[in-house]
Amino acid sequence: MRKILITLLLLLAAQQVAQAQIGQVAPMRGKVSDSYNFWLYAPNEYYEYPEDLFPVVIFLHGRSLCGNDMNRSRKYGVLNAISMGLKVEALVINPQNPGGSWNPEKINRILEWVLENYRADRYKVYVIGMSLGGYGTMDFVGTYPEKVAAAMALCGGTTLKDVQGMGELPFWIMHGTADRAVSISESKKVVAELKAEGNDKLLRYDWVPGASHGKLASVFYVKKVYDWFFQHDKQRNPDEVNRDIDITISDMNNCYNDLNTRGGNIKEVRDLER
Repeated sequence: MRKILITLLLLLAAQQVAQAQIGQVAPMRGKVSDSYNFWLYAPNEYYEYPEDLFPVVIFLHGRSLCGNDMNRSRKYGVLNAISMGLKVEALVINPQNPGGSWNPEKINRILEWVLENYRADRYKVYVIGMSLGGYGTMDFVGTYPEKVAAAMALCGGTTLKDVQGMGELPFWIMHGTADRAVSISESKKVVAELKAEGNDKLLRYDWVPGASHGKLASVFYVKKVYDWFFQHDKQRNPDEVNRDIDITISDMNNCYNDLNTRGGNIKEVRDLER
């Protein structure tokens, strides 16, 4: 009995240490009317430096994570990467879409709530999404370009008829050439429309050779993604895009090496890549 008690205490201590290392993640159910339930992550630095404002990263998941089980929405993505040891010194908004297309207005309501209730820097808001979330990223950025410092859309597309808002901020589009779930033509169409209007000064795009749809899930685990985001500040450099940071297929292949890959998280992400 004593051994069991000691084991339980050690497990509890380990959980507390792990929580202290990654910050605090809280479920927000019904916090914002006419919007989505969402997870909100605050890094330890948020509590250590009570005078500072913090960047905001919005993660939009793909169709496979839709539903009403909020834990499902963390099976891959930014919060999953943080849980495996990736350091992201930002508030992270992880909404869950119950089904259907992402609604930019609902995402914006969450963003405004966080800006009002947390020490969030409205000049450093970043958006990243994959698949259905890639569509959501493009739709949100195209609808509210004035609110986003930089964005990245992975293997997505858009439902917007007018894409020109996407040219108003540093925007990085990625798509695998071997994507069978969402045709690369969906991303290429956006790029072509921005180029046709000469509105591609702040645009970056990569067609990843031989990459499947799921392969781009690994991008969330690449530290350089967040380094690239944080180079952009809506107030300081709204007319510049960082082109010095590259994200390669090698980065995607090796991104898990420095993370804590024990447990099932890494298997679920690798399963997506097949």
